[in-house]
Amino acid sequence: MPLPECGPVAWRVKTRALDAVAGTLSGGNQQKVVLAKWLATTPKVLIIDEPTRGIDVGTKAEVHRMMSELAGQGLGILMISSELPEVLGMADRVFVMREGRITAELDRTEANSESVMFAATHAAEATV
Repeated sequence: MPLPECGPVAWRVKTRALDAVAGTLSGGNQQKVVLAKWLATTPKVLIIDEPTRGIDVGTKAEVHRMMSELAGQGLGILMISSELPEVLGMADRVFVMREGRITAELDRTEANSESVMFAATHAAEATV
């Protein structure tokens, strides 16, 4: 069964055979297959936790490109990531949490390394 396509998003899964078992693919290609399966359900919102952990730089860029294209098509994406450069590069809004509580909500224009780290390390909670 071919991978689903959501609008113009191309999956570019690399495999030796069309009938390959997903578990035999590289980590990055497995991640793309998982995303494609989720999107086959035509969600309105996609919640993804650490979507690029453990994959190579090239595949990470592809996943980011796909996420941007999907968001551009109107899909809501809630991305949870511990990689600050990934968050700053991908997010329209950043919610910072400390000890299980939201300490800041930052617009893309307000979010930078300093503002995120301040919100993550200071005890005073911002009003959200």
